[in-house]
Amino acid sequence: MEFSDAYFMNEALKEAQKAFDAGEVPIGAVVVCNGLIIARAHNLTQRLNDVTAHAEMQAITAAANYLGGKYLTGCTLYVTLEPCLMCAGALHWSQISKVVWGADDPKRGFSTFAAHPFHPRTSITKNIKAAESTALIQAFFQEKRK
Repeated sequence: MEFSDAYFMNEALKEAQKAFDAGEVPIGAVVVCNGLIIARAHNLTQRLNDVTAHAEMQAITAAANYLGGKYLTGCTLYVTLEPCLMCAGALHWSQISKVVWGADDPKRGFSTFAAHPFHPRTSITKNIKAAESTALIQAFFQEKRK
């Protein structure tokens, strides 16, 4: 059975909700290889007191551990928000085959700084479940401002 980008983005949104519930900026990610989710992650920057503990970074590490190697060729990352430049750089080095994100991030997303910092063979799909991703982030920051 083959699943759609929307299906896997829903799984990333579940991770984002976990981050929201833990008081983290609600960004979630999953890595898929051969139709199987091999890594799930969400932001842990507050919990770990680590500015690099973004959902994508956690997912890259978990997927590499699962596969037993540093390259994620043949894998797809689904993330609820456009990756920042740091995460895009890590994704470049991982040689991931595809990156799919929900909402664009016009303030901190990689496209603010670079056109395509990923590996040359990495394909990009965006705006999958963008409204849902945006709504979760907006709700998080509205709650923080109360």
